[in-house]
Order: sequence, then C-alpha cells, then structure tokens
Amino acid sequence: MIDGRPFLRAALLIALAVCVAVPAAAQEDLFETKAKQAFMIDAETGTVLFSKDADKLIPPASLAKLMTSEIVFNAVKSGRHTMDDTFMVSENAWRKGGASSGGSTMFAVVKSVIRLGDLIQGIVVQSANDGCIVVAEGMAGSEENFAKLMTDRAREIGLKKSVFKNSTGLPAEGQVTTVRELAMLGLHLWKEYPDMYKIYSQPDFTWNKITQKNRNPLLTMDIGADGLKTGFTDESGYAIVGSASRGDRRVFAAMSGLSSERERAEEARKLIDWGMKAFDRKLLFAEGETVGEASVYGGAKGGVALKAKGQINIMVPITNWDKLVAHIVYDGPLVAPVAEGTPIGVLKIWIGDTLSQETPLFAAENVGVGALYQRAFDAIGELLVGWMRKAPSGN
Repeated sequence: MIDGRPFLRAALLIALAVCVAVPAAAQEDLFETKAKQAFMIDAETGTVLFSKDADKLIPPASLAKLMTSEIVFNAVKSGRHTMDDTFMVSENAWRKGGASSGGSTMFAVVKSVIRLGDLIQGIVVQSANDGCIVVAEGMAGSEENFAKLMTDRAREIGLKKSVFKNSTGLPAEGQVTTVRELAMLGLHLWKEYPDMYKIYSQPDFTWNKITQKNRNPLLTMDIGADGLKTGFTDESGYAIVGSASRGDRRVFAAMSGLSSERERAEEARKLIDWGMKAFDRKLLFAEGETVGEASVYGGAKGGVALKAKGQINIMVPITNWDKLVAHIVYDGPLVAPVAEGTPIGVLKIWIGDTLSQETPLFAAENVGVGALYQRAFDAIGELLVGWMRKAPSGN
C-alpha cells in the first residue's frame, strides 16, 4: 500500500475543532448516471465512491431475494439447516411462483420434495419465486412469518429502513428498501458467506430438465463481476445490485429507476468500471497516529489528542483529489477530566457532495482537571465563545 499521507494532508481541509457538522461546499458529482437512485462502496475501506438519492425508499422487487438468501445462508452457516435438508413444494408455492404464475420460476413440481442446496441455486441463479416460497414456508411455516424474520434480520445487520412483506419481492404494500441498504446487504453476503456467495457467479442452473441462465447481465461483460441480482417494478423501473473484483479491489453498487434492461446493464457497467479505475487506495493515518485535537474545558491541557482504532485508509479520486474535504466533528468543548479511550467524535470525509467515510475517534491520552486559574480562564473563554455560538443571525 502506498503511503499517501503527505498528498492527502495537502489536499484535505482538516477542521480540528468543529462542534457542529459542516458539509462540504456544493461541487459537481464526479460521475453522472441515468439511474434515479445509485450507490457504490469500496469493500475493503468502506469508502462511499458514489451516492445519488441513495436513501429514498423504493420497492425492492426481486432484489428482496437477497434478503431471502441471507436468511437461508445464515441458517446453513449456523447449523440450523444443511444443504441436504428437503422441503416440499406446496400448492401455494406452485400457484404463486410456478410456471403458471408468469414470473421467474425453477419449475418446481407441486408436492415434490427438493434439497435446500438446489433451492438455493434456483433462488440465486434463476430468481425462482417458487423456490423462495418453498423455503419461506419450510423454514417459518408461512411467507408472512418468514418476511418478519427478514425484516428483523435486516435490523440485526444494520439495515435500518428496509421492510419486507414476502420472500419474493412481488408487489406488496409497505415493502421498501433503499439502494444504499441493498449495496450494504451485498457487501454483508460477501463477507459473511464466502462459499455460498460464489453461487451468484454461477452461469446457469438446470432443474426439472430445464436449463436457465443467470439473469445478471454483468457476468458476461468482462468487468470482473461476480454478482448479484436484478429487479423490476412498474413503480420504480429497472434495478440492479452488482459486485465486481479486480486484483485486490472490490466494489458493490446498487441502482434503481432505469428505463429498460439495456439501460440498466449499461449504466451499471459504467458505474462499476468507473469505480474500479477512478480511485487509488491511500493510507491517511497509521494505527495509533494522532488524527487531530479536540478542545477541553477546565483541563490541565487545552486539548486532547484524538486517534482511531486502527489505521485509516480511504479511496482517493485519481484526477479529482481536490474534491476531498474533511472535518473532525464532536460535541464540545469537552469537560475535564477526559480518560484515554473515551469516544470523542467522528472524522468525516467528503468526496464532492458525497459523505464518503466516517471513522470514530477516541481520546489518545488522559487529560486531568486543571488548576483553578486554568478553569477560570476556560470559563471566561467559554462564556464569550458560547455567547457567539448562540447569537441569532440578523435578517
């Protein structure tokens, strides 16, 4: 890894004593897309490479099957189920998700028994609605109960907005997600279930003597793609969650609001290709290195050094490094004593208008209570500064 600290510290505006978050000045996006919503993140550093209306609630469509897969993968990883467990195809699963339904299906035969390993391939590769319903009923008794598990599990893994009403993503009132959370779900699947994640790159799957190709158009584009899923609703248009890997780089991207399958494939390809080519990984702060300082009221020192837990790496735009802006944000001034290791604030870094990275910061030292004269001096200073901070702005 290249040590880019001298470069970055010349490029970044580091505000070392900010009590309120200050957003970066408005700047043009580094990339443009036809998608109404889009989000992309670097897998290793957690750097948000691109964000466009990423927190807007949208129907997940078939992308809900990523959450269905998470429940199933987790059940296998934890030992609650094995790949050789079998589930029966109910008439409900056959009618709602089978061939006569007109949707994506693995052509499961009603009343037949299917291995979980085959159902997983049907869900992941063929986007099979019947496979999803069979799994939901087999694991939770009903789709409704399974959907509750999906929403609960979403909260456990940090998805705060997604709500699921069924296992397939078929239209249902109140079923919503965001492109940010879909991309983060893809990242989670890759991190937590590396063996089963490989199924997302499987080119085809044959079941009931019918071979179907993987529906992800990115897999054939020679961009290093190995996942994940497409979706469509009349309400929000064509959507996709994609992942690609080149060398030691990996990105996850999600897009929605596209007008056609062709536009979806092309816009996703362009975003991922740009994300791979337009950034370099840099070391900003080494482990244990001081990031900045926060003001301390009534202390033996006027400030306390701050550090992160571990090193801070970031993806830097190769040709637009001047778009980087950073601030240390905390509620202050801090009141002495301050103990080493106390959570203090966050280092926030913007790339253009995108809040790209947030790293928690902690006190790097102990700061004890100061002498009486120091506390008196700080009290006068805080009285003046506090009055200025609270003064209303004129009209």
